[in-house]
Amino acid sequence: MSATAPSTSRFREVERKFDVDASAISPSFEGIAGVAHVQLLPAHDLAAVYFDTPGHDLAARRITLRRRTGGPDAGWHLKLPAGPAARTEVRAPLGPEIPDELLDVVLAIVRDRPLEPVARIQTARSVVVLRDDRGGVLAEFCDDQVSASVEDPQGLQAEQHWREWELELGCGDLKLLDRLSNRLLDTGARPAGHGSKLAKVLGDPAVPPHPTDRLHRALAKQIEQLLVADRAVRADADDSVHQMRVTIRRIRSLLHGEETAHAALLGELQELGAVLGVARDAEVLAQRYQQALDELAPELVRGPVGERLVGGSLRRYQTGRRRILAALRSPRYFRLLDGLDELVSAPAAERYATVGIAYRRLRKAVKAAKKAADRDAALHRIRKAAKRLRYAAAAANKKKIAKRAKTIQTVLGDHQDSVVSRAHLVVQADAAAAAGEDTFTYGLLYAREADLAARSRTALRPALRRLKRVMWPKLEPPQPRIGDGLPLRGS
Repeated sequence: MSATAPSTSRFREVERKFDVDASAISPSFEGIAGVAHVQLLPAHDLAAVYFDTPGHDLAARRITLRRRTGGPDAGWHLKLPAGPAARTEVRAPLGPEIPDELLDVVLAIVRDRPLEPVARIQTARSVVVLRDDRGGVLAEFCDDQVSASVEDPQGLQAEQHWREWELELGCGDLKLLDRLSNRLLDTGARPAGHGSKLAKVLGDPAVPPHPTDRLHRALAKQIEQLLVADRAVRADADDSVHQMRVTIRRIRSLLHGEETAHAALLGELQELGAVLGVARDAEVLAQRYQQALDELAPELVRGPVGERLVGGSLRRYQTGRRRILAALRSPRYFRLLDGLDELVSAPAAERYATVGIAYRRLRKAVKAAKKAADRDAALHRIRKAAKRLRYAAAAANKKKIAKRAKTIQTVLGDHQDSVVSRAHLVVQADAAAAAGEDTFTYGLLYAREADLAARSRTALRPALRRLKRVMWPKLEPPQPRIGDGLPLRGS
C-alpha cells in the first residue's frame, strides 16, 4: 500500500468483446442509424500488469486490478462487476505501488493476503470513435492485437497471442450497441468466450463447490452479500451501513440453531454489528429529527434545536463511520471473513434455525414480556425474535411467514427508534437548559415520539395474530391468542 492515497474516478463501462481471426478486415460503420461521424484515432501501444492474490481471489469474482502504461488512460484500473453486461471501473493516477483507495475497495476479498503480478498483457490498439451529429461519443470500436504471458513463480512465461474486437458504449443506447454488434458479426467476428483479457490468459478460476444443503446455500448467498455491502460502506453509499447490519443479522439468524458450535463466529458478528450500530443509530436519529422539525410550524421550533439534534447526530454518524472503517481494515475482521468462508465449505449441520424453532422463540419472548419489569426492553426482545423468524422463513422460502414477521419487526423497530429518540431528547434538553436555551421544542418532540410508540404498541397484537394464522392456519379461533396480556399500555 502506498503512503498516501491518490484521488480516484469512477466510470460505468458497458462493452462487448468479440473473437476475430488475425486476417479479418476491420468493419465499416458507414450507414448505421444514429452514427453521423466516424473518426480514426492514432494507434496506441498499451502495457498492463495485472495483480491478484496467489489464489486468484479477485479473478474468481470477475474483478481485475491492473497497472497500465501507454494510451490516454494510463494509470491504475480496478474493474468490478456491475450487472451481467456492465462493469464499474475505478481509476487512480499512475504510480509505482497499488493505491490505497483501490486496495480498500476490495480489501474484504484480498484481506491480508499479498497482491502480486499474475499476468502481463501487451496490446497494440487501433481505435475508431463513433459520434452523433452533435459530436457526442456514441461508442468506441477497438481493434486489439494482444500478446500475453502468465507470471509463473518459477519464471516460466508461456506467451499467448490473439486478436479481438471490442465495442464500448458511450452516450449511445443498447439498441445502437446491438446494431454495431450485428455489423461486427456480419464481418465474421464471434462473441468472445471470455469476459476480459485476463480471464482469457488465466482461464477459469478455481471456484469452491456449490453448497448442496439449504443452510449452506443461504449462508453462501449472505456472505457474498456481505462483501457487496462492505464495498458500499467503504464508499459511503446511501443506506449502506443499514444494509450491512441487515446482512450480518441474516447470517446470525441462520446460525442460531447451532449457537454452541458457532459461538465464536456469532460473537464476532455481534461485535461488528454493534460497531455498525453506533453510526446507524445516529443516522436514524438525524433523519427522524429532521423530518419531525420539518413537520412543525416555524414558530414552534425555538432555539438551535436543529443544530443540537440533527447536526449533532450527523457528527456522531461521521465518528461512528470512522470506527467502522477502522474495524473493516483490521486483521480481526479478516479472520471473521475467513471463518465464514470455512463455515460454508464445512459439512452440513444436523440442526439449524428452522422456522419452527424461530417461532417458538418468538412465542417465548412474547410470553416473557407479559411479566417483564422493563416493557421497552421486552418489546425489543420480541422484535429481535421476529427478525430471526423473518430471516429463517426467507431462507426456507416461506414468503407469507417472512412477510408477517417483517411487519412485527417493522412495528417494533419504530417503537425502539422512539425509545432511543426519547432518551436522546432528554439528554439534549438538559444540555440546552444548562446553556440557557428554550426547551419547548424538545417537549413537543418527546410527546410526538411517545405517541408514535403508543401507536406501535397498539399495532403489535393484531400483527402477532396475523403471524399465528399463517404459522398454524388450521387452528380454531378458541385457541390461546398470541399477544394477549402484553404490557402495551402507557407511555
